Amino acid sequence: MTTHWQINGDAALGLPVAMQPIDRMLPGASPRMQRLKRLIEVVAPTDGSVLIQGETGTGKELVAQAVHRLSGRKGELVAINCAAIPADLLEGELFGYEKGAFTGADRARVGLIEQARGGTLFLDEIGDMPVAMQAKLLRVLESKMLRRVGGNQNIAVDFRLVSATHCGLQQMVTAGSFRQDLYFRLAVFPLDVPSLGERPGDLPIIIDRLLDDCLGLARTALRPQFSASAIRALAAHAWTGNIRELRAVIQRATALFAGAEVRAEEVRHNLLSFAPPGIEAAQGAAFAPGEAGNATDIEAVLQQRGALDLRIHVRDIEVTAIESALRHAGGCVSRAAIALHLRRTTLIEKMKKYGIAA
Repeated sequence: MTTHWQINGDAALGLPVAMQPIDRMLPGASPRMQRLKRLIEVVAPTDGSVLIQGETGTGKELVAQAVHRLSGRKGELVAINCAAIPADLLEGELFGYEKGAFTGADRARVGLIEQARGGTLFLDEIGDMPVAMQAKLLRVLESKMLRRVGGNQNIAVDFRLVSATHCGLQQMVTAGSFRQDLYFRLAVFPLDVPSLGERPGDLPIIIDRLLDDCLGLARTALRPQFSASAIRALAAHAWTGNIRELRAVIQRATALFAGAEVRAEEVRHNLLSFAPPGIEAAQGAAFAPGEAGNATDIEAVLQQRGALDLRIHVRDIEVTAIESALRHAGGCVSRAAIALHLRRTTLIEKMKKYGIAA
């Protein structure tokens, strides 16, 4: 729920942060992405609040990291997802609390705002913050002072605020569910992240970056090779989950086509609809637990590849089943949960875990 990013290196890329240009951090050469990266370079060194807006899965968190890394701030980037914290616990997470402030508070705790001193506080899904908490956050932004829960002393704080949302905050302001004064405080520098569908020409660059992340820079011999027809098939896909959805497709490709060429046929039959190579196109739907023939399908993968990552296999089965159920339910989570024989809350947790939007 809360994350601390160290800024002394990036193991996922295998390069020190100082050596990573923004083009490496945010892959893409389309006009929209070039404009976004130039704006980040302009606003990063300032102290003004940044509001990152974009669809789910577009990489808003990466934009926040880029803003922090180019800011020159010595402190950490401290992140919290406002939608993942119950409303009654969010204040303690952000502001901290004193010993005895409530039942169970057996010692004082420093909140995330204090932890972000000299650095950046990243509030993801700011649109889900309760209205009462919005007022308290606004007070901190205006005064640069906070008071811990149960405390009676004001504490000076120096941090840079970056927030993100997939919601339309201006529409929420109009509807009365988000404070207008806080919106103006957050959106000193608004940054819009384009969806993957708005920049299909960036697919080859993004795929290369995702392959680097999946396989490591030194394992080039195992990289799947995407043909021109495969890229066209990927560009024609809707990508409702944006880069998060594309990452799952690339993970499937590394498991099924390591060192092999991927064509449009494999994209449609094996990657977008998960199935091992050799399965008929008519059987291109994802596996489902308990279906006849599952053991044979897995055996075919083992015979061809010699190994199968069961965790990835099971995860992809769940992702495909949930996405299919949501499509058949017209996006209704409750109906999808019934179709999958799951509690609604269980399905919501799984959707959050895999980054699936209704």
